[in-house]
Amino acid sequence: MVIRENIKDFNLDHIFDCGQCFRWNKQQNGSYTGIAFGKPVNINFKPYIEGGFEGRLSIDNINEAEFNEHWKTYLDLDKDYGHIKSALAKKDLVLAEAIQSGQGIRILKQEPWETLISFIISQNNNIPRIKKCIEGLCQMFGLPAGSFQERDYFAFPEASVLAQLTENDLAPIKLGYRAKYIIETAKKIVTDNFDSGNKECVDVRLTTLADLRRADIVTGYEYLTSLCGVGPKVANCILLFGMEKYNSFPIDVWVRRVMHRLYHMDESDMKSMTNYASENFGEYGGIAQQYLFYHIRQLEK
Repeated sequence: MVIRENIKDFNLDHIFDCGQCFRWNKQQNGSYTGIAFGKPVNINFKPYIEGGFEGRLSIDNINEAEFNEHWKTYLDLDKDYGHIKSALAKKDLVLAEAIQSGQGIRILKQEPWETLISFIISQNNNIPRIKKCIEGLCQMFGLPAGSFQERDYFAFPEASVLAQLTENDLAPIKLGYRAKYIIETAKKIVTDNFDSGNKECVDVRLTTLADLRRADIVTGYEYLTSLCGVGPKVANCILLFGMEKYNSFPIDVWVRRVMHRLYHMDESDMKSMTNYASENFGEYGGIAQQYLFYHIRQLEK
């Protein structure tokens, strides 16, 4: 187990219930158990003051080397979210209120391939069903990742595995039309990775999935929307949650709703929403989106 004290601007419910990830489940003691990087873990956070956002973080089933290699970055612990919240709140009073709802949100730095397929599955879907589909995909086609807390875990299946499947192979998971998208996208990723591996220098204008973190957001967006089943909303989610493009502003039904209700924009006018986010939230557009997303869901509960 790894323990860290004085972790600030942190809340597990805010992080794991803001629509950015799908392989984490809340436990009776308030901790969350899930899997990333092929490793199941339990994450617990105890605030020093009840209801506070500073406290003691513990991660069970990893060692210090694994924490430094993966989990410190995954939980985005080096970013000063206090500064970000202050900067965003000063510019926008509506967002300042939204931040109060989800003060402990942090953007997870997820694996690009898993993020890509997860958000293809997410379109026109609800979170419980998304989670069920992803778990089915992993159980059927992922490598065993060991047993933890009396449950067997499986890693997310590689692109090379999914590229060999047929829609009939995926039928038990009940992905619907998304099955074709997953297979075709996996084939494209495998082909692009193979082709780029034979180049002396990878041109970021013709980038592969693995290169997108160092590509600019426009290049990343163009590449992602060239993949089967990836539209603007899914592409922006992948850029934000898998590619560290924090100025990406995904617009789904919840964001349209919050922009209509709190900013009085037409729910169909996504261009105005995008422009507003760019002008007012800037480099932190994606983080602002998460505060707004979480806030509107709390308001409607």
